[in-house]
Amino acid sequence: MKKRENTPWYKLDNAGKLYPSIATARVSTVYRLTVVLTEKVDHNLLQQALNHTAADFPLFNVKLRKGLFWFYFEHTSEVPSVHKERFYPCTSLSITGNQPMTYKVMYYNNRILIEMSHAMADGAGVMAFMKTLVKNYYRRLHNLEMPSHPMPLEFAEDASRRYYEKKIPVPSKVPKAYHFPFKLIENGEYRVIDGIISAKAFKTLSKQYGTSPTKMMLCLFFEAIQDYVIETGTLPKKPIIINTPVNLRSIFPSQTLRNFFVSITPQIDLRLGTYTRNELLQYLDSYFRLAITEKNLKKYIARNVRNEDFWHVRLIPLAIKNLIIPIIYNYYGESSYTSSISNLGNIGLDPPYDQIVSRLSVLPPPSEGNILKATITTYKNNMSITFGSLTDNHIIEKLFFQRLRKEGINVKIETNFR
Repeated sequence: MKKRENTPWYKLDNAGKLYPSIATARVSTVYRLTVVLTEKVDHNLLQQALNHTAADFPLFNVKLRKGLFWFYFEHTSEVPSVHKERFYPCTSLSITGNQPMTYKVMYYNNRILIEMSHAMADGAGVMAFMKTLVKNYYRRLHNLEMPSHPMPLEFAEDASRRYYEKKIPVPSKVPKAYHFPFKLIENGEYRVIDGIISAKAFKTLSKQYGTSPTKMMLCLFFEAIQDYVIETGTLPKKPIIINTPVNLRSIFPSQTLRNFFVSITPQIDLRLGTYTRNELLQYLDSYFRLAITEKNLKKYIARNVRNEDFWHVRLIPLAIKNLIIPIIYNYYGESSYTSSISNLGNIGLDPPYDQIVSRLSVLPPPSEGNILKATITTYKNNMSITFGSLTDNHIIEKLFFQRLRKEGINVKIETNFR
C-alpha cells in the first residue's frame, strides 16, 4: 500500500513487527489495563479526558497499514469514541481492520478499561498512557485547568535497535515445553480470574523465604502446576517452562513507550522428581542471577533484531511473511512455553490523582499456544493476580490460590464467568 503524501508515518518497533502477522480472531495480541475508580465513571468526562490525552500521545494516534514488506503505522487525527464495555475482553480490537486506533478506551460502572495492541506498546507504554488519562479525568471531574504535556521524541525510540550489537551471539533455543491438556472454549471468548490480595502480606511472605515477590510468585505457580501433575498422575514428558517477560528499561536506560522487553524461561523437569519449595527458590535465585544481567540480555536483543535484519527476511513480501511468521512464532515461541507470568510491579500515581483510583489490574493477551497466562499488578496495598485463559478448566488457578490461602493470605476472587 502506498504511503499517503504529507501523512506522517513510522515503522513498527522490532518486537511490534511480529504481532500483526500472528493476530487472529482468537489470538488478538491485545491486552487490557483495568483502572478501578472509587466512584462510577462519567463517560462524557472520560471522553473529554481521552481527547486531551490523545493529543499528548501522537505515538498512539495511528492506524496500521500494509506496506510491501512490513506493516507500518500512519498518523491519524481521529480519537477513539469511549463506549460501554459489551464484549469479551481482549478479543474485539482488529488492528488490521477499520478500527481508528491500535487502542480503545471503555468503561463499566466504576472501571476504566484500556485495551492496547502489543504491536503498539508494552506494559510500560500503556501505564504511561493510563496515568495521563487518569490525571486528565480527575481534572475534568474537578473543573481544573487542562495543561498540555506533549510526548518527548525519545518516548518513540525503538530501543532494541539502539542497544543492538552485531558481534553479540544469540541465546540457545529453549526446548519444547509441556502444555496443559485442556479443551479450548468457543472462538471469541476469554475467561478471566482476578485474585486480589494484600501486597504487604505477600511481601512479608517473600521476605520469610528470603526472596523477591516475583520469584515467590513464580515458585507458587510452579508448585500449582506440580500439584496438578501429582493429582492427575500423568508425568509430563517435557519440562514445565514459564515465560517471564523482563522490562529492559531497568538495565538499558530508555524512556521509550514502545515495546522494550525480552522473555526469560525458568523451567523444571518433573521426570527428575518433585521439587520442594526450597529447591524451587534456590533454583530461581540462581537462574535470575545468571539470566538478568546486561551481558545475557544483550543476546536476546541481538537475536530479535538480527532475525529482522536478515536480507532474505527483509525482501520477503508481506503477504508471504503473514503466512510464515505464525509458523515460526509457534515453533520458537509458543511451543517452548507452558504458560507465562509477568510482574508489572508497583504502579504509583501522583497525588491528588491517586485519590480516585482504588486498584489496577492487567489482563494478558489470549494465546492459543499458551492457553493460560497471568499478570501481577500492585497499586498501593492491592496486588492483583490476573489469569486469562482460553479454557473452562480452571484447576491450575484453583491450586494456585489454594497455595496462597495455605500461607494465610486472604484472596478475593473476581471472574467474568459463573
